[in-house]
Amino acid sequence: MRPVHLDPAVPPGGTDPRQYARLLARAHEAVLSGEAPPASPRPVIQESWQRMLATGVDPDRGVDTGPLSVEEVEHQRRTCGLSEVLDTLRGSLLSIADASWHILVIADPEGRVLWRGGSRAVLTRAQSLGFVEGASWSESAVGTNAIGTALVARRPVQVHSAEHFVRTHHAWTCAAAPIRSPRDGRLLGVIDVSGPASTFHPSTLALVDAVGRLAEAELRTAHLGDLERLRAVAAPVLARIPDRAVVADRHGWVAAVSGLAPVDRVTLPVTVQDGQVWLPTLGRCAVEPLPGGWLLRVMEEESAAPTRIVLDVRQPRQASLTVEGPSGTWTHELSPRHAEVLLVLAEHRAGRTAAQLADDLFGDPGRTVTVRAEVSRLRRQLAGLLQHRPYRFADGARIEVVRPDDPSRLLPHSTAPAVCRLRRTAEAGRAAARDGKAGERAEARPRKPGEREPAGAPAEPGGAPAEATAAPTAPADADALAGAGR
Repeated sequence: MRPVHLDPAVPPGGTDPRQYARLLARAHEAVLSGEAPPASPRPVIQESWQRMLATGVDPDRGVDTGPLSVEEVEHQRRTCGLSEVLDTLRGSLLSIADASWHILVIADPEGRVLWRGGSRAVLTRAQSLGFVEGASWSESAVGTNAIGTALVARRPVQVHSAEHFVRTHHAWTCAAAPIRSPRDGRLLGVIDVSGPASTFHPSTLALVDAVGRLAEAELRTAHLGDLERLRAVAAPVLARIPDRAVVADRHGWVAAVSGLAPVDRVTLPVTVQDGQVWLPTLGRCAVEPLPGGWLLRVMEEESAAPTRIVLDVRQPRQASLTVEGPSGTWTHELSPRHAEVLLVLAEHRAGRTAAQLADDLFGDPGRTVTVRAEVSRLRRQLAGLLQHRPYRFADGARIEVVRPDDPSRLLPHSTAPAVCRLRRTAEAGRAAARDGKAGERAEARPRKPGEREPAGAPAEPGGAPAEATAAPTAPADADALAGAGR
């Protein structure tokens, strides 16, 4: 179950939402003017505003992306995965939204509105903002808002009044929570409750989050039912074969095993086909299709270790690990914490003890229990790729790290001391390289008539040494140039 992280838009303790909205409006205008705001917005809002300023979203109108067609909306409804829990979402929130002058909105993973309902008067007001089915409510389209910002933050978000980046949304308050698939952790979409800013209530965020969890629980129950059906199909198959084998669904969740210790899940390639595949938890396996899953028969000969492991951290929240083995390539998406762990281990090929890794991640060598639990979860997903005592990548594996071009974008949300050090080191190296190139260009620049050679310049071919100047600052300048070349 995902952790609770609820941050109501208006501070608790009797804060007047109307007065707070006026304070937010002054902070909003100050930030847009490049001035110091009278009060700092919440971190989730401040980060979103910075993204909007960096991408150039118009604070008066947003970006007109145009709504999806009716056919495209219907396609998204069928394929996004939320139609299975639509009755639960509507039954839990629609009547409450209607009675409290709110509307219920369900959006896909791109922030496109797929379903709406609730107060007719508020629906009409939403229509004037373009808050209609098919419209994009992502941050890149309409700036900071509960739907778009929850998609970026990957957690429940409440946005009130002038916390919205676009001014025309300041009369609104909204709360949204993402819904994930229990099968593969994929983001299915967002559930949102929006209404006039005067209807703000801090419990709305908790209510939306609770309904989102209820929907995820329903999806989890359906998934367990699918595994039971796969298990029934697998039982007679496993009874007829002597090999060690695993029956897993399309996402790697294990329905049954034979001759092996029980496991919850195996990491499968993005695309599985009949034939053979190398898996980190099992080694080389023969693959056979079953209704709703795969039969993985472990081959008895020794499995070759993967030859190349690529850790891709170019995207802020989309890190991945790609393994090229003897039977092909597979990719595993990483959580932010697991990306930090693997990045540290990639930088320290000799390995890290639990205390060292705790210091790397938390700045506290004493947090070894947390580290061991986190690495244990990671090793269950990537068994065979990670070793322990000390923690390290498998011996003989070739590790590559693909970093962003801008060093400041290296896991930018991470506060782990080791990651912060890597960012600083990369930025310093980039600055030194830039300064070195500038110095080379200066040396290569043709001199104007009468311009003297730099001090210590070599003699002209066939002539006497060029005259050197001895200005008082020459030693310091020389040191600076030497430093730039290092």
